[in-house]
Amino acid sequence: MLAAYAARFSPEDPISALEVGERPEPVAPDGWVTIDVKASALNHHDLWSLKGVGLAEQNLPMILGCDAAGIDPDGNEVVVHAVISDPSWKGDETLDPKRSLLSERYQGTLAEKVVVPAHNVVPKPAGLSFEQAACLPTAWLTAYRMLFTQSGLKPGDTVLVQGAGGGVASSLITLARAAGIRVWATSRDEAKRAKALEIGAHESFESGARLPERVDAVMETVGQATWSHSLKSLKQGGTLVISGATSGQAPKSAELNRIFFLQLRIQGSTMGTRTELAELVRFMANAGISPHIDTTLPLADARKGFAKMNEGDVFGKIVFTV
Repeated sequence: MLAAYAARFSPEDPISALEVGERPEPVAPDGWVTIDVKASALNHHDLWSLKGVGLAEQNLPMILGCDAAGIDPDGNEVVVHAVISDPSWKGDETLDPKRSLLSERYQGTLAEKVVVPAHNVVPKPAGLSFEQAACLPTAWLTAYRMLFTQSGLKPGDTVLVQGAGGGVASSLITLARAAGIRVWATSRDEAKRAKALEIGAHESFESGARLPERVDAVMETVGQATWSHSLKSLKQGGTLVISGATSGQAPKSAELNRIFFLQLRIQGSTMGTRTELAELVRFMANAGISPHIDTTLPLADARKGFAKMNEGDVFGKIVFTV
């Protein structure tokens, strides 16, 4: 079957480690099912894998991809949940010390077929195309958990989303607006600030700009470059939810005095649960919102999509069709 996979690692030139070609079709073990993939979406996780982050060399070659929508063995249209927990684990699978994502220990979704545990699929909403549904399991699920599980935000509150343009950030903007939260967004790029307004932000600002007032919560995926601004933007008792650090993980100062004096809360957040994915699907259907797609390409042209993400010129998701 056709697949996009990591054949080797290259920290300096990750695209050179990517191969697009034939791989053996997967065989589903007991309790797992084979999904015929119709669309899959790209994430920064896939670029990091090509750099050798989070992927062990003994697991190469590894088909990349965490996100997919397709057809299950009974002919149902489904969305794949990418978090694989230990069979003995009960409860929130993101807290399982033995958890992994598809494309870490198990072959991923950038292929014609993928095998997953039977309980790792949820029904695809009829109102979303396969391409749109494929965007949900990583970026949109991460955003949903950040907003509705981890932040403590409620309708009428104000949230700052750092780094408008990324898949998680654009998801946060649309979900928060749909939930009645006032949304402010930042970006270094004027076009991305304009796009943030188009998809739901009430106001957009240059990165690092002084805000009209402090906010109830900050959604942080950028990390090092925006960390200080995020902390300075919070009200006393506010919450910073962080799910990524694309600009680096070592800010010049942790600003501990500000954190304890203002009683700020720093909350980590990783992916989401199958239950939250099902909730997200229902929320989007009820709110009449859909994912933002930057580019759609056939899987055979996966290298073009990876190169585009690596260059950073993206707003929303890059999707591959099968």
